[in-house]
Amino acid sequence: MNDYKALKIFLLAAEKRNFAQVARELDMTPAAVTRAIAALEEDLGVQLFVRTTRQVSLTTDGAVFAAQTQPAVEALETARKDIRNAHKADQGRLRLSAPTWFGKSVLPPILSGFRQLYPKMSFEISLSDGLVDIVDGDYDLAIRISSQPTDKFTIWRKIRVVPRILVAAPGSRFAEMQHPAELTPDDCLAYSGESRGEIWVLSDGGSSMTISAGRAFSANNGEVLADMAADGAGVAMLPGFHISEHLKTGRLVHVLRGWAPPDLWLTLYYPPYQTLPPRIASFSKFFEEQIASHMAMLD
Repeated sequence: MNDYKALKIFLLAAEKRNFAQVARELDMTPAAVTRAIAALEEDLGVQLFVRTTRQVSLTTDGAVFAAQTQPAVEALETARKDIRNAHKADQGRLRLSAPTWFGKSVLPPILSGFRQLYPKMSFEISLSDGLVDIVDGDYDLAIRISSQPTDKFTIWRKIRVVPRILVAAPGSRFAEMQHPAELTPDDCLAYSGESRGEIWVLSDGGSSMTISAGRAFSANNGEVLADMAADGAGVAMLPGFHISEHLKTGRLVHVLRGWAPPDLWLTLYYPPYQTLPPRIASFSKFFEEQIASHMAMLD
């Protein structure tokens, strides 16, 4: 960054019109400032300053050069500060993706708590129920509640298991079922990030059964599926946070209790960093510590 340093010396000299003052502010000797200016003039092939025993003033070329280089040096200085801040644990910007329900209900107090500890941190939050391309989407971090990850190109960090259960409206024919064989694909309300069908795999601990769900109805939002099931449209397979209130109020009941689907995972995932940047690592650690207080909301 020698050229950058020379330009900073030049611009400060253009502002102060005094090489000795520039030397004091930059912790240099006056002779070093004079040499830096002379080297810049030699490189450009023009005289930048008129020097007298009383003062230093810009030449016409010097004034033009100062006006043209000032914005560039300021932009470079901003970029240097930003990249340095991005590699500090207590400041910088995090661009984060999270599921819609989780982002509205669980994430805000965690973000607020983190900001209280690190007020120089800032966030850009994007809520989506589908999987995002974390690299093309330019995200630093994503939170997902999904099946066990299979992506080999990103870094996954499993935080905790999120169980799912089958639910239906009380009093419906689904509430009295004894075996998944009584379900048809039309009865199963599917969750899909692309609003398409899904395959349910249910196990009673000894045997398993596969059902093609979503032939009649599918959605990419768990709250919609919970409401549909509560209205008697069919059976939904959802994690506890989508249905806890429905279960408490009796709008939904747990059906086929002996049969369970594979658990989901609450997971953090990142672009393929060799080492997590400090700001991302510090938030991830805080998130993992704080999520314990929200466990009940996820069951």
